Amino acid sequence: MAVDNTNIELQAEIDYLSERLRQRARECGRTMSTNEPRAIAAWYDKSSKKVFVELNNDLTIGVPYEKLQGLQDATVEQLIQVEITPSGYGLHWEVLDVDLGVPQIVAGLFGTKAWMAELGRQGGKSKSEAKAQASRKNGSLGGRPRKQTVI
Repeated sequence: MAVDNTNIELQAEIDYLSERLRQRARECGRTMSTNEPRAIAAWYDKSSKKVFVELNNDLTIGVPYEKLQGLQDATVEQLIQVEITPSGYGLHWEVLDVDLGVPQIVAGLFGTKAWMAELGRQGGKSKSEAKAQASRKNGSLGGRPRKQTVI
């Protein structure tokens, strides 16, 4: 009975590549654990209406809860139930089924691309004396320049 060496060689190659992938994943994990911010504590402060995250690099970040996707309609009782994922890379609210990434929060990303676009639209709608003055100044200069058609 002849042994099919092709299958043995393929299995050996698969085993080798699998081990290389595991090694690479461990290296990436070590790099992340030294370079990426991780949460070591998290809490909701009802007086400031902010979710605070204490990081492994001695920084503490506070974000208004309404800016964090999925939390805008949460009650105080729900907000105080924030948990840190075992890796420290995420915040989790079981009762709300909300998960947010710590590195993303640190980078100022409080949700999906669509959520961030909505936050931008809301900010653009805000009224202030500074915006009114800028608008008057722009108007006195003739307003917005007309778009030129390229032929």
